[in-house]
Amino acid sequence: MRRLFGVIGLVVLGLLLLPYVLTPIYSTGHPVSTLMIGRYLTGESVTRSWVDIDRMSPALPRSVVGAEDAKFCFHHGIDWDSLRDVIEDAQDGEASRGGSTITQQVAKNLFLWPGRSVIRKALEFPLALWIDLVLTKKRILELYLNIAELGPSGQFGAEAGANAAFGRSASALSAQEAALLAATLPNPVTRNARNPGPGLRRMAATYMARAQSAEISNCWGRNR
Repeated sequence: MRRLFGVIGLVVLGLLLLPYVLTPIYSTGHPVSTLMIGRYLTGESVTRSWVDIDRMSPALPRSVVGAEDAKFCFHHGIDWDSLRDVIEDAQDGEASRGGSTITQQVAKNLFLWPGRSVIRKALEFPLALWIDLVLTKKRILELYLNIAELGPSGQFGAEAGANAAFGRSASALSAQEAALLAATLPNPVTRNARNPGPGLRRMAATYMARAQSAEISNCWGRNR
């Protein structure tokens, strides 16, 4: 029995350490998300065509940062100020606004599982710090833009999302289209960029304005 527990412990430790080993390997290549793997295994549709960030419309990464993580260029994987606000909201009984950074979402999408879980968050925090330490901002954003779910029928990544919503490549998106696609995050199943309602249009207008702000500087275009 002691030996069995030892083997189980080694297996668990190996699974916990595996993301830390894979992260530097993912500085290149075209990795897939755990959600994509899950859909493959269950026979559900998956559409993803990798596109390098330099080949995307410049408006898309800027709009996504404006929508998901306005301080992406300044934090080191965790936005502690946003996290504190979320905790304060929860203590006051207010609805959580969400405080996950793009780096945290990369950690979740590549290595963990969707849904809210204290265990997942406990694993996600140190992993996000490690990802920010090992990978460049440009690579982190490139990974996110290629593994995020961006369509209602198993479309993952900017290229598949742009084709599903607008019938064009991610390289050809206008500023408005990029902002609409960013506004579908984090739920492109219920938010339709092809036929956006008034609420989605308002969000897109906000994100388009943020994309032009000085705070959303093109940090991913520079070496750290």
